[in-house]
Amino acid sequence: MKSVYDVMQLLKRFGIYVYTKDRLADLEMMEDEIRDLYKMQMIEVKDYQTAILLLRQEHNKSKK
Repeated sequence: MKSVYDVMQLLKRFGIYVYTKDRLADLEMMEDEIRDLYKMQMIEVKDYQTAILLLRQEHNKSKK
């Protein structure tokens, strides 16, 4: 995973589509969904960590 697009593709594999027309809200919602998938042991630790890092970086960029 190298971008937010890759995170979106990971979520799509589980039937999760996030789009609210608000970029910051989308990023927060995707982070919640990734966290839930990890808690349910549906994704690996490495995928979880990478996805959370990418989403937080993008969130910080979008805030500025």
